Amino acid sequence: MSAAAQAPVTAGRVQRRRVFRHAVAVPVDLTVLRSGVPDSIPGRTVDVGENGLAAVIAGELHAGDLVGLEFRLPTVGARLRAKAVVRHQEQLHCGLEFLGLSLEQRAMLRYWTERTDQSPVATDQLPDANQTRPTSETNPRETKTSEPRRLVTLRRLLLLALAAFAIIGGLGWWQWYRAWQELESRVPDTEVTAAQPAQVPAEVMEQLVTHKVEPQYPASARQANLQGTVLLDTLIGQDGTVVKVKPVSGPEALASAAMEAVRWWRFQPYQLNGQPAEVETTVAVEFRP
Repeated sequence: MSAAAQAPVTAGRVQRRRVFRHAVAVPVDLTVLRSGVPDSIPGRTVDVGENGLAAVIAGELHAGDLVGLEFRLPTVGARLRAKAVVRHQEQLHCGLEFLGLSLEQRAMLRYWTERTDQSPVATDQLPDANQTRPTSETNPRETKTSEPRRLVTLRRLLLLALAAFAIIGGLGWWQWYRAWQELESRVPDTEVTAAQPAQVPAEVMEQLVTHKVEPQYPASARQANLQGTVLLDTLIGQDGTVVKVKPVSGPEALASAAMEAVRWWRFQPYQLNGQPAEVETTVAVEFRP
């Protein structure tokens, strides 16, 4: 009776741990085969866990689709590339479950989830309602006074040893710091300037577009027969993603729709001296009823 009754509770706790997710918004690239041809769909994660992730994507997927995905977690240097299956899709929101993760990939996800500040609290870590509480029969003061004196002495010795170690370590660090400062004083100062984004003409970057999302025509602007071209100043990162966008000219009622579409564009990384570089350019989005 007791063993059979406890099994569902244990299974329920394990299931709750498996669905823990951590909120994080980073770019994610998805690849799906359509009629044998790979199609790249950009997106941005909503939350990530050890078994899968939720994302907002600029494309259409269906439950059961197999996809390849690639993204980089904060505080983790390497990019994670994996296969996944679409478990649900609603408008632009998509839920994916990882498939066939290697031991290194699982270790990377576990390392990130343990370091993130947004880790949820597991249900079986919450205080148990049946946990023993102090009552009139159990006096915490009596328990404390009955603690063996030898244990108290050992704790004090441990604290003294830690304090001595900290003092010795601090003296060693100070000597190292002074020696390093002396070495730096012998090196001539050199002016360090931050790399500025490359200014690239719009027609050049237009040839490097790998994924373009058409803007959604605002209903109010369409009814008012409002049309024109919105010009946007755009900052493109080294990986070809759009980092920043702001309007320069064009109808104000169409600017938001134009910026929302361009944020999902992807470019082939611009090469400068054989290395990928950040780029500032101008993007024109045309609206015609």
